[in-house]
Amino acid sequence: MQTNQPQEQYPEAQRFEDMDLSREVLRAVRDMGFTEPSTVQKKTIPLMMRGDDINAIAPTGTGKTCAFGIPMLEYIQLDDKRVQEVVLAPTRELAVQIAEELRHLAKYIKGCRIAVIYGGQSINRQHEELRRNPQILVATPGRLLDHMQRGNVRLDAVHTMVLDEADEMLDMGFVKDVTRIIEATPDDRQLVLFSATTNQEVLTIAWKYQHDPVEITVEATKQDRPQITQYVIATERERKMDDLLYLLEADVYQRIMIFCNTKFMTDRLASSLQKQGWDVQALHGDIPQSKRNVIMRDFKQGRFPILIATDVAARGIDVDDVEAVINFDLPNEDEYYLHRIGRTGRAHKHGVSFSLVTFQESVRMEAILKYMIAQPVALHFEDGVLRYEDGEPFFENV
Repeated sequence: MQTNQPQEQYPEAQRFEDMDLSREVLRAVRDMGFTEPSTVQKKTIPLMMRGDDINAIAPTGTGKTCAFGIPMLEYIQLDDKRVQEVVLAPTRELAVQIAEELRHLAKYIKGCRIAVIYGGQSINRQHEELRRNPQILVATPGRLLDHMQRGNVRLDAVHTMVLDEADEMLDMGFVKDVTRIIEATPDDRQLVLFSATTNQEVLTIAWKYQHDPVEITVEATKQDRPQITQYVIATERERKMDDLLYLLEADVYQRIMIFCNTKFMTDRLASSLQKQGWDVQALHGDIPQSKRNVIMRDFKQGRFPILIATDVAARGIDVDDVEAVINFDLPNEDEYYLHRIGRTGRAHKHGVSFSLVTFQESVRMEAILKYMIAQPVALHFEDGVLRYEDGEPFFENV
């Protein structure tokens, strides 16, 4: 890798119409409701269109999939039966989500084939999908490497490779798998890395495999930053359930995600709420993939209002109308807090997050606040009513 190029020397396109995009892609973008590109799209699309390697740091919920997906669709040769574009994602859920959004973007491109492969699904079924000769492949690293070793897919014609959530993927222990996959592609392919933060593994991959990369840093500007009001509720361990019920019974938020740290707690909380008549579903890694797909589809389609999940879902569910996120447990990693609350406040809508914090968890909350460089609003219960610090009730009609 040579010296990084400063992003300032490259002009940003201010409109999709200024990006030399095909009519098919522009039509799909309009159908998806996008009127103007987000900051990460303004910075990324022109650079990818000219073939630059990119190392991008961008906050969650800023339109990264379209930022790399639009140029990829402009690259593909429809008469070429080989895999030309590859997107690697750390989780099954994110891989499925990326593939779904790419299919929306490609809806008017006749002959464009997109495949998604991940662990937990029948490898024979995926082999059949690969036999249909997709030009674009979205995959988790382990399952892609498995298919490569079986001879089911070759990457020697790949033009562009994208590592989405590269920091998370490499931090999860996929460094060797990702390295082997990259080395199976041509040396002159375009390599684009997207991360929420940076770490040594991301820097190492960039140094070894990118050529004159452009570094992009997208700050969470007012335009792009999810509009999320954060609240911290002081509580006690034995009172958490009552406080959660208080928030739910206020009947203010119709679409809610609740996060727990363990599969056991997720199941336990879901069972308890279901027994009290709440329409909730649990989502975690021990649930079979086929059932997880149904749960995520039903939640996206509004068939039930409350989803209780571990962090397995934090990066994989893209639902525009989640109104509130509740941290029943505080996450063990600072960045997971961002990924969790980023499930609300999407598509320029306002969202709220609540964190139920015990005295024992206060140190963990302080660490998260330092990481966030933000101060949420403190709430407390007084006479059975949730109140602001000045004593005013939080919910007027409870």
